[in-house]
Amino acid sequence: MSERPQEPPRFLTVAEVADVMRVSRMTVYRMVHSGQLPAVRMGRSFRVPHKAVDDLIEQGLAEWEQSRVVGEDS
Repeated sequence: MSERPQEPPRFLTVAEVADVMRVSRMTVYRMVHSGQLPAVRMGRSFRVPHKAVDDLIEQGLAEWEQSRVVGEDS
């Protein structure tokens, strides 16, 4: 079997993250500065790993789904 070469990590700009998450750029900057969203500083700007954004969205969806299940039990 041949192993596939690992893809390099994909990074998004703050504006791209804001667009994907449907929030303002300032919200993304706050999340980066608070440590809630990991980012790499490149020069004067930040780049956020695409996987970090996907993971944060998945976590939010899981919490939302869990709250719906708990709400239905009441």
